[in-house]
Amino acid sequence: MPLTRISLLKGKPPEYRRAITEGLYQAMRDVFDVPENDRFMTIDEYDKSNFVFGENYLDIARDDNLVIIQITANNTRGPDKKKALYARIAELLAKNPGIRPENIFVNILEVPKENWSFGNGIGQYA
Repeated sequence: MPLTRISLLKGKPPEYRRAITEGLYQAMRDVFDVPENDRFMTIDEYDKSNFVFGENYLDIARDDNLVIIQITANNTRGPDKKKALYARIAELLAKNPGIRPENIFVNILEVPKENWSFGNGIGQYA
């Protein structure tokens, strides 16, 4: 059910980008109980002039390795699940591809279940 959008600066190799998607998928499986094969992700790469961020917002030191992750998911999870997901994402992406936790920015957009159509013109969760 999640739709994940990953944004980063251009120039990272395919293996790096693949490691991000694998880590995110594993974190969502572990914490959000996402079903097997429920993997819908896009990666958007930007020139430096089109990737603007607060380098020290909330006293968190970010650099050009920042990855912005936006997850659209059903509005069925509470704050504790979300905090656990943030921690699991940071843990897995620190291991592979080696992203500093300070450079992992996550935003969750919640939508009602009826806001999804996975194909065939059908609202599978409606």
